[in-house]
Amino acid sequence: MHVEAMRPEHGPAVLEIFGEGIATGHATFETQVPSWGVFDSAKLADHRFVAVEEDRVVGWAAVSPTSSRAVYRGVVEDALYVSDQARGRGVGRALLTELVRSTERAGIWTITSGIFPENATSLALHESLGFRRVGVRERLGLMQVGPLSGTWRDVVWLERRVAGVAPPRR
Repeated sequence: MHVEAMRPEHGPAVLEIFGEGIATGHATFETQVPSWGVFDSAKLADHRFVAVEEDRVVGWAAVSPTSSRAVYRGVVEDALYVSDQARGRGVGRALLTELVRSTERAGIWTITSGIFPENATSLALHESLGFRRVGVRERLGLMQVGPLSGTWRDVVWLERRVAGVAPPRR
């Protein structure tokens, strides 16, 4: 398995894996897989990666800006998805590690992540790579799909601050 930059030709596999995550009910409040155009425009182009195993995409990671305001230009939110068949083999760790490296090189000083408390694997992975829990957003949203449809969900909010990278002074 290796990690490489996400390209448009990876789109169908990336969106399929996103759909698997939606179906679990433990990955996102999203209810449908977006078109490639919508997905592509929402993620920062320099910080999108896929894990490839035997010429097959088995996971992806990307970041989105948290705000269009200039003061937040160094703050992003991550997304990380691993295919059902590839879970538990280090794919998520490889992707998140590369995502952290990429954002650090670009001067991004904070990566945030919102994870359902039941997603213990993702919480543990993020924490092992320097993310810290900053709080729980209680009853943040009502699930519309998956096994917990109709259930209000909490979201654990995490952040990873980069040591040595400080917001520019004016």
